[in-house]
Amino acid sequence: MKYSDAGVDIDRGNRVVDSIKEMVRSTFSPLVLSDIGGFSGFFQLPEIKNPVLTASTDGVGTKLKVAFMAGVHHTVGIDLVAMCVNDLIVTGAKPLFFLDYLATGKIDEDKAVSIVKGIVEGCKEANCALLGGETAEMPGFYPPGEYDLAGFAVGVVDRERIIDGSSVVPGDVVIGIPSSGLHSNGYSLARKIIFEKRGLKVDDVLPNGVTVGQELLKPTRIYVKAVDALLSQGIRVKAMAHITGGGLIENPVRVLPPGVKMVLDASRWEVLPIFRLLMEWGEVELEEMFRTFNMGIGMVVVVPPEDLERALEILERVSFPSVLIGGIDRGEKEVQIEWSSCA
Repeated sequence: MKYSDAGVDIDRGNRVVDSIKEMVRSTFSPLVLSDIGGFSGFFQLPEIKNPVLTASTDGVGTKLKVAFMAGVHHTVGIDLVAMCVNDLIVTGAKPLFFLDYLATGKIDEDKAVSIVKGIVEGCKEANCALLGGETAEMPGFYPPGEYDLAGFAVGVVDRERIIDGSSVVPGDVVIGIPSSGLHSNGYSLARKIIFEKRGLKVDDVLPNGVTVGQELLKPTRIYVKAVDALLSQGIRVKAMAHITGGGLIENPVRVLPPGVKMVLDASRWEVLPIFRLLMEWGEVELEEMFRTFNMGIGMVVVVPPEDLERALEILERVSFPSVLIGGIDRGEKEVQIEWSSCA
């Protein structure tokens, strides 16, 4: 017998690697000291006075189920990068490189190349190198046509410039940078509402004029350029939070020091139509919506009030138009949201 008799085709995997080599190389910077195909990747640290490495890992979750249904696979590659680098940059770090892991029962060469195209696109948007990855063919482990993705991002920050929220004080203000939609969170609930409760298909058109598949597969926004613009132009960013699972209720709490609370006013930003549809169709209570979904805000940034106007101008210039959504008060460490306008 051969390995291929057990369902693992080494030649097929090699063809995928050959197909993606030039794409992957397009993400390299002079700091990448290795090529594709080795046992590990080499990356030279940039010249920083007191470099501290920071790392994050994540996946795309059950959003992949929608990709399988729609037959669209490149956008989840973008999501994979976004979910990792957006977590990483809230510390003030710059992404350096990214690694991916694709596991499937049987490698589909076209799907694999499409996924990597999305990962490459995400890495370019995040200004980081796709340093390496793994494609694992595991017969009998996944349903036919399905796969799983995991990503790993590594960045660097000067130890004296780490952003940890410790300097947040009452009177500081909160900027909300909008999301593109659901991003990559809450899909187990969203799929249950849309596909089971509502009985829709991926090709059905939603009231906002796009199909279910188009809406649910909108890529997660990558906020690297927005954050880099704020930090490089001297905005005194005191804390940042990537709004993922747990929503606006749980994520900002992670970067607040004791003795302060964040107070947000949901009337200050656009709650995207998809969230209103999910709330209506699933009869989901507002509090549950705000602790499951991002509700239209993908990243929150805390700055002193005197930096607010210039921060908003900078974000506008780099194509991340943002809004003041709240402030910091004295109180128990929590997030309070005035959401009556969403009802």
